[in-house]
Amino acid sequence: MNLKQLLETNIQSFGEYPFLYYNEKQYTNTETRSYADQIAGGLKDLGIRSGDRVMVCMPNCPEVIFSYQGIVRAGAVIVPVMFTLHPKEIHYIALNSGAKAIITSSLVKEKVGEALDGLPIRPYIISVDEQQNESAYNLWDLMKTTEQDSYKAGMEAKEDDTAVILYTSGTTGRPKGVCLTHKNLYSNALNSFKHNETERDTTLGVLPLAHVFGLTVSNICFLTGSSIVVFPKFDPKEILAAIGKYQVKSFSGVPAMIHALVSYPLADQYDCSSLEFVGSGSAPLPIALMEAFREKFKADVFEGYGLSEAAPVVTSHRRDLAYKPGSVGVPIPGVEIKIIDESGIELPRGQVGELLVRGENVTPGYFQNEEESKRVLKDSWLHTGDLAKIDEEGYLFIVDRKKDLIIRGGFNIYPRDVEEILNAHEKVSEVAVVGLPDESMGEEVVACIVKKPGVELSESEVIEYCQKHLAKNKTPRRVLFIEALPRNGVGKILKTHLRKTAGDLMVQEQ
Repeated sequence: MNLKQLLETNIQSFGEYPFLYYNEKQYTNTETRSYADQIAGGLKDLGIRSGDRVMVCMPNCPEVIFSYQGIVRAGAVIVPVMFTLHPKEIHYIALNSGAKAIITSSLVKEKVGEALDGLPIRPYIISVDEQQNESAYNLWDLMKTTEQDSYKAGMEAKEDDTAVILYTSGTTGRPKGVCLTHKNLYSNALNSFKHNETERDTTLGVLPLAHVFGLTVSNICFLTGSSIVVFPKFDPKEILAAIGKYQVKSFSGVPAMIHALVSYPLADQYDCSSLEFVGSGSAPLPIALMEAFREKFKADVFEGYGLSEAAPVVTSHRRDLAYKPGSVGVPIPGVEIKIIDESGIELPRGQVGELLVRGENVTPGYFQNEEESKRVLKDSWLHTGDLAKIDEEGYLFIVDRKKDLIIRGGFNIYPRDVEEILNAHEKVSEVAVVGLPDESMGEEVVACIVKKPGVELSESEVIEYCQKHLAKNKTPRRVLFIEALPRNGVGKILKTHLRKTAGDLMVQEQ
């Protein structure tokens, strides 16, 4: 099944119903299809053909979902781009993907215009909320001028055709374009739905639709006949109000969002009694934060694990199985996992090594990057670069990113072990632990801490606390207090940036 058929099957199975809520407006599933057909026709009129790439770069809004469906109906490939990226990053993605068009909004059109300067072939710019002018088309005008059903002249996409090219955050170099096929995305949405026994309901679209996690949530809504309340940005006040208004039972987010809800001082003023659980992914969830959320909202947080190359869900907790704090659950149907050592030999249960993933959800490779594709895809297994272990009952525990491992004096130190201890400190709001080069020990452990508002906390107090709970070699040798942790558009902590910041601060102090 391709992504176009997801919406067709949704309408056949559930009839017409309100599918999208945005501000004070609502759009039905049949309206979504109509708009998508018109967008497909408009793209065809511009000369977009099967296999061409079309970027979508703007904050969450209904037009993002309309555009995604329109692009695949035109036989083209979606290139979702976080609108928060720097113009240089957007420029690279446009150049590397060879995008023929970019759908955007007035909020980021100036940034997009700057990003497209210097390209050998300038893509069409299509704005969702500006009148047509010499530099851009208007999406809605383009839709009105297209001939009815003109998009149907194109070939129907096959399940193994690329549906999406999703560029990674590029924290370790140039972003890589992860190719995801229709089969990758459809199978992952279907198996996630089966795994969680997702009920038909109204959920919250708080994740960026430009991120594969947010894209999958919308795909699951097609399968379940659910509705989705779309937010242009994450605002705790708006989220809490929507939970009560729509009687939301569950939604998916990331740890940064869960932290913001727990920290919101007026949370008690909102009715969140309908909320049963929140799914968390994209970054490690501190156990202390999970417990604080449960205490405050009387709702569970079920942590899962995924990555763009796996479209994205690999494991998740199930409500009918025991919950294990610190674990990211068990594999969803159709997904296999194993742990290997440095020699590629599979390790027994309980031992730490690199996590490998196999299934219909795994990418066929990176766009125009055969070398990197061969490095991470071997014998149908995806090498994730994450260090993990599997317990006797099949639960997966992510220990850390392989590249974030700290080797101090020849001993391995997993930053997450130290972070879990510090996150439990009553004066700590957030923490990230990194390793910095050290002449005598190879690397030293540095804790970067965001303090809770209005508290006093010293470096010596933090080190003394750690010494009570950690082995001596794992205790941070330096503690840096910072205003905020650097994050990407979906809330993942950018440890590459943090290492540079921490290094610069320590040099200034010397």
